[in-house]
Amino acid sequence: MIPSTWRALLAAALLSVAGHAAALEPPKGVPVLTLTGQISHTNQGKSAVFDDAMLARLPQKTLHVHAPWYPTPQTFEGPLLRDVLDAAGASGKALNLTALNDYVVAIPSDDATRYDVIVARRLNGKPMSVREKGPLFVMYPFDSNPELRQAEYYRRCAWQLNRIEVE
Repeated sequence: MIPSTWRALLAAALLSVAGHAAALEPPKGVPVLTLTGQISHTNQGKSAVFDDAMLARLPQKTLHVHAPWYPTPQTFEGPLLRDVLDAAGASGKALNLTALNDYVVAIPSDDATRYDVIVARRLNGKPMSVREKGPLFVMYPFDSNPELRQAEYYRRCAWQLNRIEVE
């Protein structure tokens, strides 16, 4: 039997190790996405900064969708938005998505749990350049969820995404 003092010390040590296991590693490459606001896992000051390799290590999802910006269906690949938010320990109710061109759109954070929204890093198997709406493009599963095929959800697809503020 372990004395209660030792149990308390052991529990504190385990919680400390668990906290470090959840820490976000610093980016080694060029940063492509920064999360701020209500996040608990940071790696640069009060921000969670991701390079492409960090996003690539998250489970990847592929969406083949008809989107209004392309004449034919396109294949997008990247991590689920909810996995990116989880990696940063996000806990807010709203997300402000900001693009390189300063486009800003607010979306409810529960979109990330209700739908398989992805942070696309690849288009038709290739990395996206800024000219091709990259390097990141928030994409909704329009083909598998017909109710999403409306202007409100098309506006939420921020291309050239580079920041998410969690409120």
